[in-house]
Order: sequence, then C-alpha cells, then structure tokens
Amino acid sequence: MTPDDLLDEIAADLAIRGATSGAMFGKRVLKAHGKAFACLKGDLLAFRLGDGTPTHADALALPGAELFDPSGKDRPFKDWVAVPAAHAEQWPGYAEAALDGLTR
Repeated sequence: MTPDDLLDEIAADLAIRGATSGAMFGKRVLKAHGKAFACLKGDLLAFRLGDGTPTHADALALPGAELFDPSGKDRPFKDWVAVPAAHAEQWPGYAEAALDGLTR
C-alpha cells in the first residue's frame, strides 16, 4: 500500500468523526473543524500532536521521525512530527491522536 493509499484509508476511517481530505502547503492533508491535523509529504506523514505531549515524544523517538518542516527551509513546526512510511502501521493511531488534540 502506498502512502497515498494509506492516507485515503485513514481519511475514510476518520470521516465519521468529521475528518476530510484537503490541501495545505501544496500537500495532501486531513482536516477537521477547519484545522489540519495530518499532512503527507513524500513518504512522511506528519501529525499535529502538540509539543510536550507524551504522544509527540513517542512519535519523535521513532527512527527516522523528525519535526515537520513543510517548507524544507529549516523552519520546522514544533507541534508536528513527520513519521516515515517505515512506521506506517502506527499512522492510524497517530492520526486519531492528532484529531483528538483538535477537540481538546
């Protein structure tokens, strides 16, 4: 399954909770309540997990994970973690956590 396919699957699973697909920074995103909570950049799926949260720390500790820098100009978003496709089995859980974070 490609990263795009997996993003589509996650979007379908979270649609019942108000998640929709869209675009931001020229990339595919998942949004809810008018805010993006996941963004696909190549084979990385970035999640807005909230700096300082346990989930943010767990995601950032994964090999290959990094703070999300959508511009590629060394200006990462501190609340977002980009998780590589090597950990795609964890993407649905991080997407749910990011969506949960929007409603807190």
